[in-house]
Amino acid sequence: MKIAFATQDMKRVDAHFGWAKNIAVYEISEDGYECVEVHEFDGELNEDGNEDKLGPKLEAVADCAILYVAAIGGSGAARVVAKNVHPVKVSSPELIEDLLAQLRTVLAGTPPPWLRKALLKGRERTFALDEEVGHGAQ
Repeated sequence: MKIAFATQDMKRVDAHFGWAKNIAVYEISEDGYECVEVHEFDGELNEDGNEDKLGPKLEAVADCAILYVAAIGGSGAARVVAKNVHPVKVSSPELIEDLLAQLRTVLAGTPPPWLRKALLKGRERTFALDEEVGHGAQ
Protein backbone atom coordinates (compact mmCIF):
# COMPACT_ATOMS: atom_id res chain seq x y z
CA MET A 1 0.00 0.00 0.00
CA LYS A 2 1.31 3.45 -0.88
CA ILE A 3 1.21 6.30 1.63
CA ALA A 4 1.93 9.95 0.75
CA PHE A 5 3.31 12.64 3.04
CA ALA A 6 3.20 16.42 2.48
CA THR A 7 6.60 17.62 3.66
CA GLN A 8 8.92 20.59 3.44
CA ASP A 9 11.99 18.92 5.00
CA MET A 10 11.52 15.27 3.88
CA LYS A 11 11.59 14.18 7.53
CA ARG A 12 8.29 15.41 8.95
CA VAL A 13 4.70 15.92 7.89
CA ASP A 14 4.95 19.69 8.17
CA ALA A 15 3.25 21.07 5.07
CA HIS A 16 -0.13 22.20 3.84
CA PHE A 17 -1.06 20.04 0.83
CA GLY A 18 -1.39 23.04 -1.51
CA TRP A 19 1.97 24.55 -0.66
CA ALA A 20 4.06 21.47 0.07
CA LYS A 21 7.50 21.55 -1.55
CA ASN A 22 7.57 17.75 -1.55
CA ILE A 23 5.24 14.79 -1.57
CA ALA A 24 7.11 11.72 -0.32
CA VAL A 25 5.52 8.40 -1.28
CA TYR A 26 6.27 5.27 0.72
CA GLU A 27 5.30 1.67 0.12
CA ILE A 28 4.29 -0.02 3.36
CA SER A 29 3.77 -3.72 4.01
CA GLU A 30 3.92 -6.22 6.84
CA ASP A 31 7.67 -6.50 6.21
CA GLY A 32 8.45 -2.80 6.52
CA TYR A 33 8.40 0.34 4.41
CA GLU A 34 10.51 2.20 1.92
CA CYS A 35 10.42 5.52 0.12
CA VAL A 36 9.54 4.77 -3.50
CA GLU A 37 9.02 8.26 -4.96
CA VAL A 38 9.63 11.90 -4.12
CA HIS A 39 7.69 14.53 -6.03
CA GLU A 40 9.28 17.98 -5.81
CA PHE A 41 7.30 21.14 -6.49
CA ASP A 42 8.58 24.64 -7.04
CA GLY A 43 7.22 27.88 -8.32
CA GLU A 44 4.48 29.83 -6.58
CA LEU A 45 3.27 27.60 -3.75
CA ASN A 46 1.83 30.26 -1.44
CA GLU A 47 -1.73 30.13 -0.20
CA ASP A 48 -3.47 32.16 -2.86
CA GLY A 49 -6.65 30.33 -3.78
CA ASN A 50 -5.10 29.14 -7.05
CA GLU A 51 -6.58 25.65 -7.44
CA ASP A 52 -4.54 24.92 -10.59
CA LYS A 53 -1.43 24.16 -8.58
CA LEU A 54 -3.22 21.17 -7.02
CA GLY A 55 -3.32 19.22 -10.30
CA PRO A 56 0.27 17.93 -10.18
CA LYS A 57 -0.06 17.12 -6.48
CA LEU A 58 -3.28 15.20 -7.06
CA GLU A 59 -1.48 13.20 -9.76
CA ALA A 60 1.38 12.52 -7.32
CA VAL A 61 -0.96 10.96 -4.75
CA ALA A 62 -3.44 9.30 -7.14
CA ASP A 63 -2.24 5.75 -6.51
CA CYS A 64 -1.82 6.23 -2.75
CA ALA A 65 -4.29 4.98 -0.16
CA ILE A 66 -3.54 7.63 2.49
CA LEU A 67 -2.21 11.20 2.40
CA TYR A 68 -0.78 12.72 5.58
CA VAL A 69 -0.83 16.54 5.72
CA ALA A 70 -0.34 19.32 8.24
CA ALA A 71 -3.35 21.07 6.68
CA ILE A 72 -5.55 20.86 3.62
CA GLY A 73 -8.25 23.15 2.27
CA GLY A 74 -11.82 22.01 1.80
CA SER A 75 -11.71 21.84 -1.98
CA GLY A 76 -8.31 20.13 -1.90
CA ALA A 77 -9.63 17.55 0.55
CA ALA A 78 -12.67 16.93 -1.66
CA ARG A 79 -10.46 16.43 -4.70
CA VAL A 80 -8.16 14.04 -2.79
CA VAL A 81 -11.14 12.02 -1.55
CA ALA A 82 -12.55 11.93 -5.10
CA LYS A 83 -9.36 10.04 -6.05
CA ASN A 84 -10.13 7.50 -3.28
CA VAL A 85 -7.25 8.77 -1.17
CA HIS A 86 -7.91 9.16 2.56
CA PRO A 87 -6.46 12.47 3.89
CA VAL A 88 -5.15 12.43 7.46
CA LYS A 89 -4.32 15.72 9.17
CA VAL A 90 -1.63 15.71 11.85
CA SER A 91 -2.09 18.13 14.75
CA SER A 92 1.58 19.15 14.85
CA PRO A 93 4.60 18.24 12.71
CA GLU A 94 5.27 14.51 13.09
CA LEU A 95 8.17 12.43 11.86
CA ILE A 96 7.31 10.39 8.78
CA GLU A 97 9.18 7.40 10.25
CA ASP A 98 7.06 7.55 13.44
CA LEU A 99 3.83 7.68 11.43
CA LEU A 100 4.92 4.71 9.33
CA ALA A 101 5.82 2.71 12.45
CA GLN A 102 2.42 3.52 14.01
CA LEU A 103 0.64 2.56 10.81
CA ARG A 104 2.46 -0.79 10.63
CA THR A 105 1.38 -1.52 14.22
CA VAL A 106 -2.24 -0.74 13.38
CA LEU A 107 -2.08 -2.83 10.20
CA ALA A 108 -0.74 -5.80 12.18
CA GLY A 109 -3.75 -5.66 14.51
CA THR A 110 -7.35 -4.87 13.64
CA PRO A 111 -7.39 -1.75 11.45
CA PRO A 112 -10.33 0.65 11.84
CA PRO A 113 -12.97 0.62 9.08
CA TRP A 114 -11.54 3.65 7.21
CA LEU A 115 -8.15 1.96 7.05
CA ARG A 116 -9.61 -1.37 5.90
CA LYS A 117 -11.31 0.56 3.08
CA ALA A 118 -8.02 2.29 2.21
CA LEU A 119 -6.30 -1.10 2.07
CA LEU A 120 -8.65 -2.11 -0.76
CA LYS A 121 -7.43 0.70 -3.02
CA GLY A 122 -6.12 -0.64 -6.28
CA ARG A 123 -7.63 -4.06 -5.84
CA GLU A 124 -10.33 -5.06 -8.24
CA ARG A 125 -13.67 -5.92 -6.77
CA THR A 126 -14.95 -9.23 -8.06
CA PHE A 127 -18.44 -10.56 -7.85
CA ALA A 128 -19.62 -14.06 -8.53
CA LEU A 129 -22.34 -12.98 -10.95
CA ASP A 130 -23.34 -16.51 -11.90
CA GLU A 131 -24.19 -17.21 -8.25
CA GLU A 132 -26.21 -14.03 -7.84
CA VAL A 133 -28.13 -14.10 -11.11
CA GLY A 134 -29.65 -17.55 -10.62
CA HIS A 135 -31.62 -16.69 -7.45
CA GLY A 136 -35.32 -16.25 -8.20
CA ALA A 137 -34.82 -15.51 -11.89
CA GLN A 138 -36.42 -18.71 -13.15
